[in-house]
Amino acid sequence: MDCPAACLKPDSGVVNATPDPPHREAPWMAGLRAARANLLPGLILQAVMLGLLLAYYFYPPTTHLLNQLAELKGKWGFGYSAVAAVIAGAVIPEVMRIVVFQKGKIRRANFSNLLFTAPFWCMMGLMVDALYRGQAMVFGSEPSFRVVAAKALVDQFVYSTFIASPLTCWLYDWKNSGYRKDGLRRYLTVAYGRDVIVPVIFANWGVWIPVVCILYSLPSLLQIPLFALALSLWVLLYTWISEQRAR
Repeated sequence: MDCPAACLKPDSGVVNATPDPPHREAPWMAGLRAARANLLPGLILQAVMLGLLLAYYFYPPTTHLLNQLAELKGKWGFGYSAVAAVIAGAVIPEVMRIVVFQKGKIRRANFSNLLFTAPFWCMMGLMVDALYRGQAMVFGSEPSFRVVAAKALVDQFVYSTFIASPLTCWLYDWKNSGYRKDGLRRYLTVAYGRDVIVPVIFANWGVWIPVVCILYSLPSLLQIPLFALALSLWVLLYTWISEQRAR
């Protein structure tokens, strides 16, 4: 499972950039196919996050528990975001790879993977935290429809589309190619964007637009803790679904 949670697409058929075949599949069709493949784990994730949102506002024990997480986030600041993202995006996927795909056998490649994924997700956690803080400064923190909609639009159609998805595709493909330098130019080609990045963007939208709307409906200090929880759940769900499909 070398692709991160942000671009998990079981059976999505994404290929490397190559010369146009006679009947190349349209990138939006590949993205829609990837979104359909992710439908079940995406719906489960969205249902869990919606349940947490409702429980936060209407079930006092959950409110108390999540407020404790918010206090921890407020105390640790960016450090919390970095650690939570590393655990959710790097440690959990590697543990799941060992348990599910390697039948409990630890290999040298697992440590090699962590040397890449831990710094990557640390960076992504810090970027997401900065995004959430910046949006709170621009749009405010109240969970109104206008504020939530504006934040979700910027998150998914600006940050995810033009920063997070391309960066994730580039770096993970570079890692999977053995960190080769001679093929870096292809990541900036129209063919690569069409065949790899656009399908990932469509797949992301299908899962994460509802999730970020839920996140932005919560207090600011809770958004990063529940983002990390959502990322962890997504990785676990995807791993389970992909294992069942393989069987």
